[in-house]
Amino acid sequence: MTEKSTNDTPPDRMSVNPRSEYFDGEQLQRGVGIKFKDRVRTDIEEYCISEGWVRVQAGKTVDRKGNPLTIKLTGPVEAWFEDLGDNPPVAKKD
Repeated sequence: MTEKSTNDTPPDRMSVNPRSEYFDGEQLQRGVGIKFKDRVRTDIEEYCISEGWVRVQAGKTVDRKGNPLTIKLTGPVEAWFEDLGDNPPVAKKD
């Protein structure tokens, strides 16, 4: 039962950047919903639940390598897999 619950909640930290060590394409394909400061966000580049932060793109600005510049916002973060229906298990800091 413990294995099922860990498979039903997203990891503590995840990134959409394929070059990041926290990138997991398989889990991203499931669809990850993010709630930051009680608002559902769709523009998250990376998140960490235990440390309470998200990274979002800073406008259309890019660095010299063409990667989007991001800013780090702090606050409560919740994550869930969208493929589990209306009441999925939510990963959040207790």
